[in-house]
Amino acid sequence: MRHPERRLLISVDMERYSRRTNLQQYEAQKDFRDLLHEAAHDVGLDRVAWTTQQAGDGELAILPRDVAESRVIGRFVPELNRRLRAYNSSRVPAARIRLRVAVHQGLVHLDGANGFPGNAVVFVCRLCEAEPVRRALAAFPDAGVALVVSAEIYRDVVTEYPEEMRPERFRRVEVVHPDKGFQEDAWLCVVDEDMSAPPTAGTSAPPPAPRGGGPAAEHRREPSDLPARPRDAGGIRTGDVRVDGQNAIGHGATAIGSVGRDVTFGGGREGRAR
Repeated sequence: MRHPERRLLISVDMERYSRRTNLQQYEAQKDFRDLLHEAAHDVGLDRVAWTTQQAGDGELAILPRDVAESRVIGRFVPELNRRLRAYNSSRVPAARIRLRVAVHQGLVHLDGANGFPGNAVVFVCRLCEAEPVRRALAAFPDAGVALVVSAEIYRDVVTEYPEEMRPERFRRVEVVHPDKGFQEDAWLCVVDEDMSAPPTAGTSAPPPAPRGGGPAAEHRREPSDLPARPRDAGGIRTGDVRVDGQNAIGHGATAIGSVGRDVTFGGGREGRAR
């Protein structure tokens, strides 16, 4: 057994691959490989020198020792995202390629009998499979890449080169795989998207306040839940009493309640029409 080597690891996975037809999977695999090669070539990276383990919907890549992490994160990933956006712009949703990309570094054995043994390999794959990463990519339908990096990569690379990495675009997430005993912090961004207030994929808006049901139902609702009045309606509401039009009231004025009784507002007191 050879000694393990400390390398930069990239795990890439294609969104919604299993939902494609056989022909769509065939075409997606070819275009996926071409897009990765072209993006790497454009930023001066030699994909031929990468050690890769292929899967139908992605790959695990172990990069050469002399590859700069900042070039991978700050140049290769944005270029890949740019190419994916251009590629997807002329295709129907079912044919688009959108990727989850995870980056980590650690010790890995390159002479494994059936892959690359090492906890760093397991770690980067867990990041790529994480539910927060899936949700983030789904929340931005025009995006090409959702990038997640380990806490070490964020600390040592992203924050050290802010002019290239834009650390303000990253958000800390918790990656949890309960069935695998995995729970770690990571940092996530959707390339060229603002995640400060992202839409939430797969959720619906809270149900509206109940309407109808007569005065009793209306009385149970908080004043803040009552329908807003237009600004030009000329009405004033104090507490849960509202008077409109010429009967609008002010401090010390008098209004007629709903059953014809006077309700006086003044001296800091608040009345209620019944």
